[in-house]
Formats: sequence, C-alpha cells, structure tokens
Amino acid sequence: MINIALFGAPGAGKGTQSTMIAEKYDLTYVSTGEALRKEIAEKTELGLRIKDIMDAGQLVSDDIVVEMIDKIIAGNTRNGVLFDGFPRNVEQAETLDKLLAKYGTSLLCMISLDVPREELVRRMLERAKTSGRSDDNEETIKNRLREYENKTLPVADYYKAKGLYIPVNGIGSIDDISRDIMKEIDAKIAKS
Repeated sequence: MINIALFGAPGAGKGTQSTMIAEKYDLTYVSTGEALRKEIAEKTELGLRIKDIMDAGQLVSDDIVVEMIDKIIAGNTRNGVLFDGFPRNVEQAETLDKLLAKYGTSLLCMISLDVPREELVRRMLERAKTSGRSDDNEETIKNRLREYENKTLPVADYYKAKGLYIPVNGIGSIDDISRDIMKEIDAKIAKS
C-alpha cells in the first residue's frame, strides 16, 4: 500500500495537488478539512461544534479527527491513502502510525509543500473571493497560520526523524509542483 501525508501550511496548495496525486497513484483521498466542512454543511450537531472551532481559527480536537480517519482507513479499497491536512500535530502523527499498523501498513512518506508566509496569506485572501469559506478572512488566516506554526510544524521534525519527510518547493506552476512531488514519490516507491 502507498500511504502518503501531504503537508503544508493553510494555502500551500495541498488541495490542488492532492487531486492529481490521488488520481495518479489510485489512492483514497482524505481531506480532513473537507470532511469537517461537510459536517458543517450538513448542520449536524458535530458540524455546529466544528464550525465554532474553525471560525475561531482553532484546530478541531484529535478525537473527532482520529475517529473519521480510522473509519476511512478501515474502508479503503484502493492502492493506499493520501492524507491532506492530517496529521496536524505530533500526537496525531503517532496515532496515524498506530492506525496504519493496525491495518498492516505504514506511511510511505510525508510530502511538505514549502511556501513563504506572505504568499500563503495572499493565496488565502485571493481564495476568499470565490470560496465562500468563513475561515478565509485576514484575522482568521493569521490565527490559522499561528496555529500551524505552533502545533503543526513540529510534525515535520517527527517525520524527519523517521526519514519520511520530503520537502518540495510550493512556488511555481501547478504542473511543475505536481511533477516535483510525483518525482519524489516515485523515488520513494522505488526504494521501498
């Protein structure tokens, strides 16, 4: 199985690149952000709680996210899973390792889309004009980036220590970035 975590700050382009990666390698695509927004759109009890958390620019609790991820891994029928926006902290990374091991598999690599902060803010403000997402406003964007820097960035060190971290320049054309990502994934598959 090919299991990949796509990593990067909000606005780095994970959602854009995920579609192409999942298609090329026939992976089940898991976007925790999309799954959470679906709950919000359906106005479930959980969705209403999630909306309050996301509107404040905070991260949703590990328990909620891990429960969704476990269900997805258990039902996977493809060549593996592409995780977009998960894990978001070291505890989730450790939990992901255990969940994958429970199903007899592991993470192949973590691809990190590296984009400067100013560019992230610019991209998200641009996206706000068309997305209709309540979490794409300047104040919330700054909160999301602070949360990312404080809680999520340490995940990179966790995967560096395991030899699974692969940085990719997230500036350039969508096709160039995609080509760079797939080159790295192909090299990792060849070594495994």
